[in-house]
Amino acid sequence: MFAGSLVTAAMVRAEGERDDALALGDEEFRALHAATARPLWAYLAAAGGDPALADDLLQESYLRLLRAARLPADADGRRRYLYRIATNLLHDHRRRMRRQPEPLPVECPAAAATDRAERIDLGRLLGRLRPRERQLLWLAHVEGANHAEIAARTGVRATSVRVLLFRARRRLAALLTSEPDSTPPGESR
Repeated sequence: MFAGSLVTAAMVRAEGERDDALALGDEEFRALHAATARPLWAYLAAAGGDPALADDLLQESYLRLLRAARLPADADGRRRYLYRIATNLLHDHRRRMRRQPEPLPVECPAAAATDRAERIDLGRLLGRLRPRERQLLWLAHVEGANHAEIAARTGVRATSVRVLLFRARRRLAALLTSEPDSTPPGESR
């Protein structure tokens, strides 16, 4: 899970590197990190489906932000830029993974559930969505981002976000209402 460790500008600085070579000073960076680390990690974990990957991408996102040649002057612009970096890193990771064979999933036995609602494992259902669908649903419903913010963070045109969110919601609803999809593996009805 989110380690919460803070990478400071001093840690990134290479030996002999000038202080002005980094985009932010320590205090500015600490403030940005404090405001964005947990929500960004949660976004990466939900969109990527892997907490360990979220840890790696989170740290790389901050490193790239610190090494950026130019940053927006305002805090909100920096936050959007950080999410853009993280989203691009997530896309790069997905592209690399497409080139590699996917490992077989390891299933653990689920506890017997008496009620259908108890058998629905939302995490597993979200895992069955496409990565972009998970990403859009997370930003809209967990982080409360509006369509323009989602577009800025994901690189999708703002006019497309509404349609893509509708499709993602419809697909999740279909997964939630389909009886066979909600029964855990190895459990009979």
